[in-house]
Amino acid sequence: MTGPARPARLRRLPAWTATLTWKAAVFITLMCCGLAALLGGLVHSAMTRQTIGTAREKALDRLDRVTAAYETGTRIPRGEGVDPKGLPEELRAYAAGGHRGTLVGVLRDKPVMWAAGPADRDGVIAAAVDYGSSAKTIADLDRAILGSSVLAIGGTLLMGAIGVTRITRRLHQTAQVARRISGGDLDARVEDSARARDEVAAVSDALDTMAASLQHKLEAERRFTADVAHELRTPLTGLNAAAELLPPGRPAELVRDRVQAMRALTEDLLEVSRLDTRSERPELDSYDLAALAARTIRTSGTDTLLRVLSSHLVETDHRRVERILGNLITNAHKHGAAPVTVTVEGITVTVTDAGPGYPEYLLTSGPQRFRTEGMNKGHGLGLTIAAGQARALGATLTFTNRPEGGAQARFTLHPPPRSPRA
Repeated sequence: MTGPARPARLRRLPAWTATLTWKAAVFITLMCCGLAALLGGLVHSAMTRQTIGTAREKALDRLDRVTAAYETGTRIPRGEGVDPKGLPEELRAYAAGGHRGTLVGVLRDKPVMWAAGPADRDGVIAAAVDYGSSAKTIADLDRAILGSSVLAIGGTLLMGAIGVTRITRRLHQTAQVARRISGGDLDARVEDSARARDEVAAVSDALDTMAASLQHKLEAERRFTADVAHELRTPLTGLNAAAELLPPGRPAELVRDRVQAMRALTEDLLEVSRLDTRSERPELDSYDLAALAARTIRTSGTDTLLRVLSSHLVETDHRRVERILGNLITNAHKHGAAPVTVTVEGITVTVTDAGPGYPEYLLTSGPQRFRTEGMNKGHGLGLTIAAGQARALGATLTFTNRPEGGAQARFTLHPPPRSPRA
């Protein structure tokens, strides 16, 4: 036996059908078509009733004249009179019942309006008038209604598309500026110059105000961080010199160790401050990426395995690359577990460990200074500096957790843009 058939998957609509322009075009088209159908139907109904009424009056007048001629014995035109040929059977039966009526029919292959009434000896007397002009009038009216509706729909759709496109263009500009701000360009502004201060302009002004406020707060934070780091340098230098004068022993070692940690933290704060200003410019030269990785491992003094699958010469700033890899290796040993492996493949360097992996906030939002959830020690500046240096190089740095366990940081260099030829 077979189970119940699964319903077929619904085909997803193209992405462009979700745009405001498309929705507005569909709405305007449907509204115009509905309005055109309503007005066209009303005009068609009214004109048809008027045209048919006029033809019916003419046919009844003609019937009166034919009836008078029949009663006086005057000659009646061929095709009219008592029980003429071509008279519709429905109208013949109606007139035979003692009523006068009209009905559209055909006489000699031409459309006519028949009028019939009772005659003597249970007969029916009938007359007909030309209905071709009336039918042509109705047909011309229908074509005029259809043509004007198409033109009206087209014109309205065109004007609506122009108006909606202007709005969506301003919305796209606002969204683009918002993405630039989220990417770190705090100088980006919409500055909507539209004369009409509509809702889009209100959103743009609110975004500009928010960006200015955010920029002011971040610049104040950067200045505070830089000022604090600079102010700490002088007393820390004196404290370090004083610590060197202490007599050998465990207390002196603890003091020197804490002073070195404070000096390292101060230097990290200064580096974060410089990276936040985005004023850093890399000094590019050609280097072998595997050689840079090997030198970084030696400098770190850690038990780190190096695997070289393939290595390329890259145009980069070796100091920044070594800083990035050094921070990644240090973080892997400090917060992860052995073995720590550095793999070089082309222009990509991957640092993996067998620890518990990166915390969830880091995977979703990236490194954040002084946030060390899930890490047993540290200030959260190492990965922040690595991410900032990667951004300064125009490289890509991603953090993931491996399915088999452990953390993985992937650092990929990209070729620098070529200078335009003179």
